[in-house]
Amino acid sequence: MKQPLEPQEIPPGCPAHGNVQMYGPSFGADPDGHYAQLRRFGLSAPVDIAPDVQAELVTSYDAALYVLQNPASFVRDSRRWNALNEGRVPADSPALPMMGYRPNALFSDGAAHARLRRSVTDSLATINEHRLIRQTQQSANYLISQFSTDIRGQAELMAEYAQPLPLLVFSELFGCPPEIGDRVIAGISGIFEGTPGADEVLGGALTELIALKRRRPTDDLTTRLMEHSAQLSDEEVLHQLVTLLSGGTAPLAAAIGTSSALYLGEDWQVGLPVEDAVSQTLWNYAPIANYAAHYPTHDVELGGRTIRANDPVLISFAAANTDPKLTEHREQLSAKAHLAFGAGPHACPAKDPAFMIAVTAVEALLNQLPDVELRVPFKALTWAPSPWSRSLVTLPIRFTPRTVPQAAGSAGSDAGQMPQQQAAASSPSASGPSRTNAGFAPQPKGGLFSRFLAWTRGE
Repeated sequence: MKQPLEPQEIPPGCPAHGNVQMYGPSFGADPDGHYAQLRRFGLSAPVDIAPDVQAELVTSYDAALYVLQNPASFVRDSRRWNALNEGRVPADSPALPMMGYRPNALFSDGAAHARLRRSVTDSLATINEHRLIRQTQQSANYLISQFSTDIRGQAELMAEYAQPLPLLVFSELFGCPPEIGDRVIAGISGIFEGTPGADEVLGGALTELIALKRRRPTDDLTTRLMEHSAQLSDEEVLHQLVTLLSGGTAPLAAAIGTSSALYLGEDWQVGLPVEDAVSQTLWNYAPIANYAAHYPTHDVELGGRTIRANDPVLISFAAANTDPKLTEHREQLSAKAHLAFGAGPHACPAKDPAFMIAVTAVEALLNQLPDVELRVPFKALTWAPSPWSRSLVTLPIRFTPRTVPQAAGSAGSDAGQMPQQQAAASSPSASGPSRTNAGFAPQPKGGLFSRFLAWTRGE
């Protein structure tokens, strides 16, 4: 897969074989610096995406589009993966949960992909925009109510807001009853955290949910998938739900956190709308940073580099969006021309709802806490050392604490206002005791979703 490198071409600090290391503290401290190093190789570069896991990473915007829009030469079925089939990928590699084959639309091609994707896109198309906004506002108001009465007037926005919010929204979209929703959230959060047994927790919860919808179908995303004309099996429904959860919650959490930080940051121009902060996040801090493994069906040449058939080619959405060659004419491009949602036949089918949820979440925060501000400069915030996502580790804020809690289930005093994750299950708002003031009723027992639903009912 890799051509020999001249010594002067190998960036400092790389492994002996010349690959750029895309994980760990060094990468987390300076992802943009790593992308700048990678561009020295040309349109793509050899990387270690995890220990002992090698791949070719596309950093060019034009080359990324070429790969994403060329399904005849670049397919997604990772059962082709040479190194995996030859036993060269460690069994406990963190790359396997991200790149290993699953029977869903993401890892399918041709007619199988078209069938599964159609079931997902058609089901997503039935989501009512106004209902989704109300659900997002309600989830936002609940989470804000949990930390806004803290007498210190401080919170950590990633763990207490950005990460749990998409989990609540998706649990509602799926039509989860309280106890199943708790386990869905615990399972998907555990998968992102690497918690042993999390896969089984999530699979068990979704299996129960699907069985429940078989008995009692309702107006929700799970039921629509099950009733779709593609006639998905229960196993196929389960895997599409897992894809929606994994592809929706963690990236949304990253987008909400980064967009909030940008809007509250020292360089933000006063008066610009929240939509601009979300768009800037998608362009400059792509929540899904490096992903979308493709496998060439034949040996291909990309910018002078030869890539062997069935060796993984990953797309750096982060590097492609910030490609210096794009800078000259980026102002002439559509605001949606970024690759944060991918492109081609596997482009994210939920990009419009995702954008809407992110905007609504940031606006809810600003409306409910009008004097909220960062406790550290934006440039001092740290990024998670993961190659897969661009997400803030923490987002410390301060605000004037509330003295009276907001009414349960309220969407705010102005009825028309529009104000991805691993730490959610272990954050104070997700599993631990919440902050309370004298006279406040204690939180009901149960997981995050149970407590949220109890709050909406005023219990």
